[in-house]
Amino acid sequence: MASEKRERRKAKSIVPSYKPMEITLIKRDKNRTDLKKDLGISPSTLAKMSNGEYVALDVIALICEYLECSISEVVEFIEKKEDAE
Repeated sequence: MASEKRERRKAKSIVPSYKPMEITLIKRDKNRTDLKKDLGISPSTLAKMSNGEYVALDVIALICEYLECSISEVVEFIEKKEDAE
């Protein structure tokens, strides 16, 4: 009996935005290099954030702890923009 692999559902109309994190970094006199150096966040994770892709919640929690802020000061959901064809 072969098991059927189900594809994980993803939100269709909203995507994460990390613009709040950029603002919080500025307020705290920090930058993305500090996140990489002080927290060990990988360049690929930072690239995902730049591209508005999903990042693991434990990474978000680590950033919140480091910046001493709430999750809303790191990430928000915005309406997905339709790709121009």
